[in-house]
Amino acid sequence: MVPDMFRLTGRVAVVTGAGRGIGAAVAVAFAEAGADVVIAARTGTDLADVAGRVAETGRRAHVVAADLSEPDTAAGLAGTARAEFGRLDIVVNNVGGTYPMPFLDTTPEFLDEAFRFNVGTAHALTRAAVPVMLDGGAGAVVNICSTMSWAAGRGFLGYGTAKAALAHYTRLAAADLAPRIRVNAIAVGSTLTSALQVVAGNPEIRARMENATPLRRLGTPEEIAATALYLASDAGGYVTGKILEVDGGVQAPNLELGLPDL
Repeated sequence: MVPDMFRLTGRVAVVTGAGRGIGAAVAVAFAEAGADVVIAARTGTDLADVAGRVAETGRRAHVVAADLSEPDTAAGLAGTARAEFGRLDIVVNNVGGTYPMPFLDTTPEFLDEAFRFNVGTAHALTRAAVPVMLDGGAGAVVNICSTMSWAAGRGFLGYGTAKAALAHYTRLAAADLAPRIRVNAIAVGSTLTSALQVVAGNPEIRARMENATPLRRLGTPEEIAATALYLASDAGGYVTGKILEVDGGVQAPNLELGLPDL
C-alpha cells in the first residue's frame, strides 16, 4: 500500500533546530510516522514541549539542549542516537540561518560564520552519521535550504550564499554517498515560524508577501514537515541529490528589505 511507504516504524532520526517551527514540526511528524527522535536545539524548555508532543504519539524523544553553531557539537548527535536508540536512519539538518545585512556591512567574518552555521554544522553531523547509518544498511539526509539559495534579493548575501552552498553540498554528498544513503534538500519559502513573525506580524508587510506569492499565502511548518517525511521515508526512495522547492510558487523573493542604492 502506498500510504505504508510513508511509515518510519522502527527508525531513528536526528532533527536539529527542533525546539520550534520547522524542526519541531518535522520531529512530531516523524514520531507520528513511527520514528524515535533525537531532538536538538539551544533552548531546553522548547525541546521539552516538543518531547511531550512526541510522547503523545507513543514514540520516544531524547532531548539535547546545546549550541549547534559549533560543528563538533552537531557531530556528537550521531553518537547520541546510537547510544540512546542503538541506530540512526535519518538526519534532518534544519538548524541554520543568519540575519539580513547590507553589502558593505557584511564582513568576511560574518560570511564565514554564516557558512559554518549553515554548511559546516550540516556536514559535521552528516559525516558523523554516515558510519552509524551504514551499520543499519541505509539512511536518508534532509537538508533545509531556502528560496534564497537561488533567488537574488538585497540584504541576503550571507544567508543566500550559505544556503546556496548547502544546496550544492546536497548534490555532491548525494553522489558521494549513493547508493546506500540518500541526500536531498528542501528549498523553503516564506513559512510561518517564529523567525518570520518579526516581519509577518506586520499586516501590511504580510499582505505584500502574500500578494507576491502565487498561492497568495505563506507556508506552514507542517507543510515542510510533510515534504521532509516524503524525502526521509521509502516514499522518496528513488529520490537523491534533489532540492524540492516548497515555496508557494515564487519566482523571485517575496520580501524586499527596501535597502537603497549605494
